[in-house]
Amino acid sequence: MTSTSERRVLLAKPRGYCAGVDRAVEAVEIALEKYGAPIYVRKQIVHNVHVVKTLEERGAIFVDETEEVPEGAIVVFSAHGVAPVVHEEARGLNLRTIDATCPLVTKVHKEAVRFAADDYDILLIGHEGHEEVIGTTGEAPDHIHLVDGPGDVAGVQVRDPDKVAWLSQTTLSVDETLATVAALRERFPNLMDPPSDDICYATQNRQTAVKEIAAQAQLVIVVGSTNSSNSVRLVEVALEYGADASYLVDYAEQIDPAWLEGVTTVGVTSGASVPEVLVRGVVSWLAERGYTRVDEVESVPESMRFALPHELRKDLRAPAVP
Repeated sequence: MTSTSERRVLLAKPRGYCAGVDRAVEAVEIALEKYGAPIYVRKQIVHNVHVVKTLEERGAIFVDETEEVPEGAIVVFSAHGVAPVVHEEARGLNLRTIDATCPLVTKVHKEAVRFAADDYDILLIGHEGHEEVIGTTGEAPDHIHLVDGPGDVAGVQVRDPDKVAWLSQTTLSVDETLATVAALRERFPNLMDPPSDDICYATQNRQTAVKEIAAQAQLVIVVGSTNSSNSVRLVEVALEYGADASYLVDYAEQIDPAWLEGVTTVGVTSGASVPEVLVRGVVSWLAERGYTRVDEVESVPESMRFALPHELRKDLRAPAVP
């Protein structure tokens, strides 16, 4: 049995909320405070079970489609972004919209519009069915082709191989995306790059941090939900960079004590849509089992912040009605 004195936790930093998630969750919280419940939210505001449940308890109502929102009500669009047709649907129902799309996702949308205006075929690297991919594709559906990893590259068909550009979902594995781009460039040597990296800073930073702790830990626990793309990627990265095992959990109670058998060092991190309270729960759970030493491993300083959606900022600035 491993002695207690040898057991430790390597706590990745940065971890948890990115600026886009922080902004989106805060937008719903402020909307509930300012306008009162219910506030409707199209899709999950962020991909985290705990966050959605907490906001539901405060009066947020999550819907899958715009048509489920009563006419004239307030609806918040999730951090993952929506296609232009969703904005049209909202106008048709006379909805008051608060667009909490992450600014980094909005950047990808604008890149898609620009490339489409120049009549490029756009190869969007991403996962089929993910809300962000659906929203980006909706900006230029006649020009965008989804490429779901290197294995899809051989089947890509374009009109002009010399007029092709690539974009990506913001929450992908950095390494796999680079591999996909390399494979695309072999087929299309004149492949045009986006003006700046599409994979968001937070996704990259959290993967960098996991690479560092995975090399030193036998087990890496990632706090996050199964529908969170960036959280799932962290598990994959941990395994690729040296951890013997890695698991995704929403809550500490989901950890199987058998995972700790023979483990002296546990790495802990969390996806970009995970509140810190859940990470603290995991650290406390481990401490109760002898992993009392916690070393925070900071790989990249992070201080990004985004302003609230403009619809909220406008109303927050307005003088109160007597």
